[in-house]
Amino acid sequence: MKIISINVGQIQPLLAPAGSQSRQVLSAIYKRSVSSLSNQQDHRVGAFGLEGDEQANLDVHGGIDKAVYAYPHEHYAFWQDWLSREGKLEQLQFGNFGENLTVVGLHEKDVYVGDHWKIANVLLEVGRFREPCFKFNIKMGWSGAAKAMIQTKTTGWYLKVLQPGVVKAGDSIEVIPGNRQLSILVQSSSFYSKSTQDDLWS
Repeated sequence: MKIISINVGQIQPLLAPAGSQSRQVLSAIYKRSVSSLSNQQDHRVGAFGLEGDEQANLDVHGGIDKAVYAYPHEHYAFWQDWLSREGKLEQLQFGNFGENLTVVGLHEKDVYVGDHWKIANVLLEVGRFREPCFKFNIKMGWSGAAKAMIQTKTTGWYLKVLQPGVVKAGDSIEVIPGNRQLSILVQSSSFYSKSTQDDLWS
């Protein structure tokens, strides 16, 4: 279990289609890698998240309880397969889903609310799953992207910073279990009722 990329982004306009016209919304969903396995740069984590990272809507991402967003690299294969089937040849880059930490070896079913993560001298606490919104659809160029993330349970999760410090890509993640009563997978499944949604592929 480790970090393979640390990603940050700044607020910028995001073009949202609106019928025959388009409108601009602000978002920092576009992230760039600032530390990777091939470029293991130290990066500071503060109480409100990663240095140099911004959030446009603190109700969705940011603040104390959603300071850091983690996403499993294992999910990239699903999205890459979708791109291929749609005839889109671009390769997904780290941070593609707006995540701050691209991680390996952890999955929603194994991550529990209240777990602590010790990474180098940083201590994080697992909070809740990510609720994708229309900005994710715009970013992916697919009106069904948010629904796909929900129905395939590939949401990732937010973390609170308990102890600021410095981390880098390649750092191991030591999981310190909490009460382990609620996994991210169960939390997201309970929040969204699939019976009230159209099937993803219909």
